Amino acid sequence: MKRAFALVTAPALAIALAACGDGKESHGTTGHSASASPSSAQAGPHNDQDVMFAQMMIPHHRQAVEMADLAAARASSAEVRSLAAQIKRAQAPEIEQLGGWLKGWGASVPAPGTTGMGGMHHGGTSGMMSERDMKELAAAKGRAFDRAFLEMMIEHHEGAVAMARTEESAGRSPEARRMAGSIVSSQTAEIAGMRALLKR
Repeated sequence: MKRAFALVTAPALAIALAACGDGKESHGTTGHSASASPSSAQAGPHNDQDVMFAQMMIPHHRQAVEMADLAAARASSAEVRSLAAQIKRAQAPEIEQLGGWLKGWGASVPAPGTTGMGGMHHGGTSGMMSERDMKELAAAKGRAFDRAFLEMMIEHHEGAVAMARTEESAGRSPEARRMAGSIVSSQTAEIAGMRALLKR
């Protein structure tokens, strides 16, 4: 966060985030298609891992959307703003989908403002930012914000990918496992794009 953030050109963005376009499409499409029939989750098979995945991913996605909203107003780089909008488009619908599954399974939906991460935060396996991290991000401006956003979102995505891989291997719900696979592919691509932006 101490190094100057080098803005990238449009051609550079196209290279750095080339994979993200595919991630956006597959990530968002998966969310919309599976959320069309939340009742199917109620009737379909699921286990405790599926419930935990949904209950942990909802606050995780909510924080990503909150970070993306900050970028819309505070980022100096058009590329960072575009990436933030892409993240919000993918994750906001999935929050509704995850909540629908939990209701269908008779499980509680995390209330807004709760972390649901068992105390894990910045530096932990979940990739969640602490309250202090979020305050620092909100206080940053311009290029300093761009770098802080990218560094924090990389860690945030890494946490989501780790949780999604656990769901892929231990979950039972076909719908939840499909979402997990989509998260792994799309967010891994976005991580690569963000790392490329930080090197420029």
